[in-house]
Amino acid sequence: MRGKLLDLFLVNVLTCGLEICIATGTIYIPPMLLEAGVQERFMTMVLGVGPVLGLIFVPPLSLASDGWSSRYGRRRPFIWAMCLGVLLGLVVIPHAPRIVAAFSEQRHQWLEELLQVFAICVMQFCGQACFTPLEALVSDLFPGEQESQHAFSVYSLMVSLGGCVGYLLSAVDWSSLHAATYLGGQQAFVYALLTIIFLMCLTTTAFISEEQTARAGESRMEGSRRALGSWPLALLSGVGLLLHTLFSLLWAVPRFCSLCSQMPRVISRLFVAELCSWMALMTFVLFYTDFVGEGLYEGVPSAEPGSTERLRYEEGVRTASLGLFLQCVTAVGFSLLMHRMLARVGTRALYVSSVVLLAMSMAVMTISRDVVLVTAMAAMTGYTFCMLQIVPYTLTCLYHSDEQVFFSSNRPKVQSSMDELNMMKSTQSQNAKGCTNRGSVSLSSQKPPPANPTLPALLNLQVSVAMEPCPGSSREHRGICLDIAILDSAYLLSQVLPSLFMGTIVQLFHSVTAYVVCAFILSMLAVYFSSKIVFSKADMDTLK
Repeated sequence: MRGKLLDLFLVNVLTCGLEICIATGTIYIPPMLLEAGVQERFMTMVLGVGPVLGLIFVPPLSLASDGWSSRYGRRRPFIWAMCLGVLLGLVVIPHAPRIVAAFSEQRHQWLEELLQVFAICVMQFCGQACFTPLEALVSDLFPGEQESQHAFSVYSLMVSLGGCVGYLLSAVDWSSLHAATYLGGQQAFVYALLTIIFLMCLTTTAFISEEQTARAGESRMEGSRRALGSWPLALLSGVGLLLHTLFSLLWAVPRFCSLCSQMPRVISRLFVAELCSWMALMTFVLFYTDFVGEGLYEGVPSAEPGSTERLRYEEGVRTASLGLFLQCVTAVGFSLLMHRMLARVGTRALYVSSVVLLAMSMAVMTISRDVVLVTAMAAMTGYTFCMLQIVPYTLTCLYHSDEQVFFSSNRPKVQSSMDELNMMKSTQSQNAKGCTNRGSVSLSSQKPPPANPTLPALLNLQVSVAMEPCPGSSREHRGICLDIAILDSAYLLSQVLPSLFMGTIVQLFHSVTAYVVCAFILSMLAVYFSSKIVFSKADMDTLK
């Protein structure tokens, strides 16, 4: 047990380091793009490229991870590959002009912008995609319901802690340090500091004993690996490994589409509820600074630097940053208590109460203009953030711990139909005996059966019912990383959809209050769909 706790700590060290980089990059990337000459409308499009790439590539990558086999386990090769992209972004983003200048004597601003945009997109995609195999690794190490609740509570704690550290790093003025002057300023120094922190966190994954977990799950994934074929594994060279990776990804795309078409209803209900919850929360988080700066402080972001309107807006942005920091602090506090709260109150009550609290917070922000009250409501959304980091993944572990129950919602109906057929058959003939085993029926009779036309039909019907797979069941084993990737797609969609439509909605109503109004409407939808989630085996009756 001590070894598993050590593995949990090592996994979440990287989780914390990854969140530090993402939180800090979220603050620095928009002004860096604007300073580089990128127009504001294109800047918002650049911020949406990473989530879109995640929607396209994360599910196939996750499916390939479920069927992967190597000396380093199933998850760590994909984690390391994504971390390389994050490191590339950390190095290139602040030094794009210097890199271009090293290869050309003349300055090419368009090339600097292109390189910086490319590095930002790679970093955002790889950073968000890396969370899925990390979550799958946590579920591999702690597959049971109770232990997964504790494990993902620690996971949520480290994510929230990483957000706190990331916001603090960007709030400190490092420009007075000699190292900052040598590296090229505040942003270059912060990115260098992030690179060191991330490399230290990444080295901890080398000591995770994932191989035991991978061997324990080999029998379950044997069919998946058989589909991959053994000929790429026979090549130990780098070229053979590359071919094996490409073959795995190409094989994963059509299989992912097939498995999504057979998605269990418990997963689909959880996905819809999580999508509405994340959209409500991310609509608030993404546009909260603009709401406070323009709505509460009545500032103008496009005003001249040093003007009263511009100073009010900047003060509002700092106040909004304080609210987001308090959100992370609240999430940290609830993460520490989450395991006990889940044991005493229950998963259903906590999850539903979190989205109800989110709806109440958005309603207060809609009608209130008091800065202190709005900041307090922003802090309370950390409870919802904590829930969304824990409950969906513990429920996924619960579903996979008993797949015959949760992934076969229609099986009880089939069984009851077979029982009725057996009763009818026994009353119609005492000489016909049928075996009810799956896929086989045997008859033995000492005299010809009575001329009853319904008996052959009943026997044929029983054979078809027994042979045909249940509509609610999966015909092949579903890897847990695939279902986690489907749930993570809800988080990615929650960033893409608001970015596409919220600007138009605000321009239509000529008020930034539309941000929190939309968040309130989405949170009410989340409350409704949260009541449809399957939280236990007793809830399976609702699927019938």
